[in-house]
Amino acid sequence: MVSLTAVTAQNTLGVRAVQEIDPSIVEAQINAVAEDIGVDAAKTGMLSSSPIMEAVARTVRKWGFPLVVDPVMYAKSGDPLIRPEAMETLKRVIIPIAKVVTPNAPEASHLAGFHVETLDDAKRAAKVIAEELHPEIVIVKGGHLTGNESIDVVYFRDSGEYRELRAPRIDTKNTHGTGCSFSAAIAAGLARGLNPWEAIKLAKELITTAIKYSLPLGHGHGPVNPMAWLELRPIGRTLLRR
Repeated sequence: MVSLTAVTAQNTLGVRAVQEIDPSIVEAQINAVAEDIGVDAAKTGMLSSSPIMEAVARTVRKWGFPLVVDPVMYAKSGDPLIRPEAMETLKRVIIPIAKVVTPNAPEASHLAGFHVETLDDAKRAAKVIAEELHPEIVIVKGGHLTGNESIDVVYFRDSGEYRELRAPRIDTKNTHGTGCSFSAAIAAGLARGLNPWEAIKLAKELITTAIKYSLPLGHGHGPVNPMAWLELRPIGRTLLRR
């Protein structure tokens, strides 16, 4: 279920327009779902303003469900999806209540305060984000890093432990929705009762398959295909039926 935070006019080439939803309506949507259907886990995507972030954080604290934060800052086209003044609110209000936060390298650079380009940079950034902003788990995604593999760095704040998730780097321009699908898959795993590491590993499998079978639509960055994982892997269908 979705609590809509903004309406965007966009395609594979870029974002044409954005209309934010009133923060009180965003909050009311979350409450409407939580008080009736219930929430086992949730993820955030585009939170473009400080008032919207405050409304989301207030409601998450009220209901106490685990939260995966995809700290969306830019669209695949490079168009900004967050107001400049909301960057600090993201760090102060949203990330501290996250069970898992999933920045890519450019987003990790903003959050950690230094340029993230290599695997060592990603490890350092994950630790800085965890220790300074206090989410439970930080995943610095490897899609923007250098190297022949896409290596995600996972840092567990409580134990100080690093783990890595490796996948072949797939040569395609159709990567629109990678971060959204990855973080949504983690939230789905948590909602199903998986422990965080199992949810993260399964999400990595899903997004790798989604990129491999991405869809060449439009004239820009086409979308990934998360349904491919369900169609190709029996385990996916088993989880769906549970």
